[in-house]
Amino acid sequence: MDTFRKYIKSDIQTDEPQPDWGIKVLDVGHYIHPVGKSYPDAQHPEDYFFEWSKGRVLKEYQLVYIAAGKGIFEANGIGQVEVQPGTLFFLYPGTWHRFKPDLDSGWTEYWVGFEGHYANHLMNQACFNPEKPLLHMGFNAEFINIFIQLIDTIKFGGPGSNQLAACLTIQLLGLVYASALLKNQSNNRKTQLINNIKYSIHENLNSDISPEELAANHNVSYAWFRKAFKEITGQSPGQYQLNLKIQKACRMLSETDLSISEIAYQNGFVSEYYFSRIFKNKMFKSPSNYRKEILPKTKV
Repeated sequence: MDTFRKYIKSDIQTDEPQPDWGIKVLDVGHYIHPVGKSYPDAQHPEDYFFEWSKGRVLKEYQLVYIAAGKGIFEANGIGQVEVQPGTLFFLYPGTWHRFKPDLDSGWTEYWVGFEGHYANHLMNQACFNPEKPLLHMGFNAEFINIFIQLIDTIKFGGPGSNQLAACLTIQLLGLVYASALLKNQSNNRKTQLINNIKYSIHENLNSDISPEELAANHNVSYAWFRKAFKEITGQSPGQYQLNLKIQKACRMLSETDLSISEIAYQNGFVSEYYFSRIFKNKMFKSPSNYRKEILPKTKV
């Protein structure tokens, strides 16, 4: 997806009275910080920019998720902590902090800044601890998809976008809460490696990259990779990849006017015929029939 950053001025007024959901989204974004570049980059607004030597203090909460790359994080009372792919961290109002990607790796970050009385209530729950602001989330497709919906909501605006953004932020916090409660998952090398490969699969859905190539790209044998992947996810790598492609195709059939052939191409299928055969096997109907059945429901 394209990078996107939006900082919303808190003093903006609307003509229509807006319901108060207790969470107000202040900024949101997705950015791929390149290798070898200083952080943060010059496009950061003045209120958010910081020098590494001085750090920064914000007036809001921020949730920051590092999807790829690595770096370091530091905050009041917390020494420097290494940030690995799949790590998220919270920034708390009034708390000094600083963080940056490794110059040799860069990183891909998603973030949302928010405030409000319900935000205060949620962030005072036991699992959200300013003394332990980092959590290894790993790759979570639902989490990423909600973040993408949140970014699209802010990007395109429209009636009710503020309330929808608040709802999506609450969903993100709910997933983090659930992940924190299940923190006893193993963080050994096998789990981390499979999570990294799952992220690679997600990022390459528009290609026909094979499980064998994925294993080679991560310097492991295909036999080991297939066994470890199924042990952790309950699916083979090929089935996991195929299910994600079909889910994406379903969204494209219902949300776009692209032809069946174009949807097949954008999901990495070698032909429309092969795509249609696989789709029907998974969804029990052809792509064209799926579109005919779903479109009336989506246009109501």
